[in-house]
Amino acid sequence: MKHPGSCQMLGYFAVLLVASLQYAASRDLRQVSEPKIPASCESLRGNGGDETSVLQKALNSCAKGRVVHLASGTFVSGPLTIPSGVGLWIDSGVVLKASTNAKLYDKGKNICGTVSTSYNGCNPLIHMLNVEGSGIYGKGTIDGQGGVKLVGKTQSWWDLAHVAQVKNEYQNNPTLILIEKSKEIILYSISVINAPNYHVIASLTNGFTAWGVTLNTPPSARNTDGIDPSGSQNVTITDCSITTGDDNVAIKASNGPSRHISVTNCHFGPGHGMSIGSDINYGVSDLTVTNLIQHDSLNGLQIKSDRSRGGLVTNVVYSDVCMHNVTNPIVLNTEYSKTATGNFIPEYKGITFNNIDVLTAGKFTFDGFSDEKPIQATLHNVLIAKGSTWVTKHSKISGKYVEGASGSKC
Repeated sequence: MKHPGSCQMLGYFAVLLVASLQYAASRDLRQVSEPKIPASCESLRGNGGDETSVLQKALNSCAKGRVVHLASGTFVSGPLTIPSGVGLWIDSGVVLKASTNAKLYDKGKNICGTVSTSYNGCNPLIHMLNVEGSGIYGKGTIDGQGGVKLVGKTQSWWDLAHVAQVKNEYQNNPTLILIEKSKEIILYSISVINAPNYHVIASLTNGFTAWGVTLNTPPSARNTDGIDPSGSQNVTITDCSITTGDDNVAIKASNGPSRHISVTNCHFGPGHGMSIGSDINYGVSDLTVTNLIQHDSLNGLQIKSDRSRGGLVTNVVYSDVCMHNVTNPIVLNTEYSKTATGNFIPEYKGITFNNIDVLTAGKFTFDGFSDEKPIQATLHNVLIAKGSTWVTKHSKISGKYVEGASGSKC
């Protein structure tokens, strides 16, 4: 056996040191531990009917540091607001169903539950705004009822989404959980299914933890992103399982910079992948994705934008990722819309891929904006299946990939 010389060993340890320093900087800066469910202030039993007023009254009267406990049964509800310091505990076997009455969610424009040239006409099912220390806990289920016909209509939320796609307009469907301008918010162990639109948005929030969350909506349901921490910082998404009709995780930066984000120990099924973009004009930085399994999806690790909404994406580390039956295992695209105009130029640099196993053939794309603003990426121990295609343009890639990965599953 040939042993490495001292210079080779020094180089090796230098690479490890740089990688470890980069990892330390590119994650949630908080020390995050598994959440505990706070003590309850009130326990409720569902009767299967609309209990919006009962739930909101209980949340409003609950003391800070405690939770409203949905102890048994099925609850149907329209929009709810969770106050600061208060939580909602949906116990095992309990279902909180989103009402299918579109009028309950309308923001006053009378367009919720319609296809329109206008967008964002619905309030969310659960809203947290300018709160601190609030959360949703428990092993129960939030059912968005996306495939159920709306009250007084012949279409479901998902039908509206399909019509909007055909007409190139917007479906006005509610997000299930919307967190805005808040601090230290927790989602723990909850299952969120059949979303009419996005499952979870955490916007302009400092300190957001999604631990052990299951998001499950059919791949055919359009615009049903899993988790979108847009303009947020100090975010941890861990031990989560996500299947959806759009991005499994979508890190945007349309309203502020997104930074210090950790995605760890997750399992992604069908969807559009672990995504950054497409709106990133405020920039995305300091992200680590580690111990991720992806299968049966359109995209794997994706960064997407264009000159109408681009910005800087930097210090992103993907480590210990396994993919099977993924059409585009890695896609870094600066021309997401080829007809886009503007001066918000996408720039991706400091993108690192460590220990990536892609077990089935797919297309790998590194499409930079220009030679002056190329994609800058580093590959280390990237193993791909034979028969894959590798397309690069305006890219500076350090390291190499190796063909030969195989296997039936991760």
